[in-house]
Amino acid sequence: MDAVGLLAKPPCVVPSKASLSQRRSVAAAASRLHGCAARSLSFHSHHHLELAAFQPSPFLSLSFRSGRRAAPRARKVKPGVFLPHLVAAMEGVEETYVMIKPDGVQRGLIGEIISRFEKKGFLLKGLKLFQCPKELAEEHYKDLKDKSFYPKLIDYITSGPVVCMAWEGDGVVASARKLIGATNPLQAEPGTIRGDLAVQTGRNVVHGSDSPDNGHREVALWFKEGELCHWLPAQALWLKE
Repeated sequence: MDAVGLLAKPPCVVPSKASLSQRRSVAAAASRLHGCAARSLSFHSHHHLELAAFQPSPFLSLSFRSGRRAAPRARKVKPGVFLPHLVAAMEGVEETYVMIKPDGVQRGLIGEIISRFEKKGFLLKGLKLFQCPKELAEEHYKDLKDKSFYPKLIDYITSGPVVCMAWEGDGVVASARKLIGATNPLQAEPGTIRGDLAVQTGRNVVHGSDSPDNGHREVALWFKEGELCHWLPAQALWLKE
């Protein structure tokens, strides 16, 4: 019966009458073929495993499989305040100095008076509670030095703490004067600070600059460098077009 070598392809048939040397030659050849086949199988298996590491992941976007790029998502733009416009709109505004005098502080009217200017829409740049020295009072009221009431005025303004304020806004000087009212509270219109909260000229609660030039001068006189805060309020967008 013929012996069939199963290790080579196609099968190697060895005649049953072959000599011993022929059989050994066939067996050696079959062994060599088996080794080559085994190495080839190992190479193909290893090569297949290496290529498997580079197969596309099933989790990648389907756009790569279809050959088309996915359309980019539209970004939502949130509406915001155009600050340069607001800053430009605020250029050239006036500033004024407003002071709550010692009687206004002693009577607890600080919050009431400040709220009048806040509700109007002016910008508060500086605020402090301050004990005024005599030298500063004299410099502030130097235009009244020839008046008979000047000494009493100096004594009054230095008799207790005052509240110093720097306000900013369009037409703030004239508007602040209207909010404050006439110098004589008895002549001040109802609704003004002096018309509502004072009864005598010598105790008329509050001071306000009488011109833009004096506004700049008095703010610089009562506030040191670094005491003023330059900022943009959230309500600015709703005060001007």
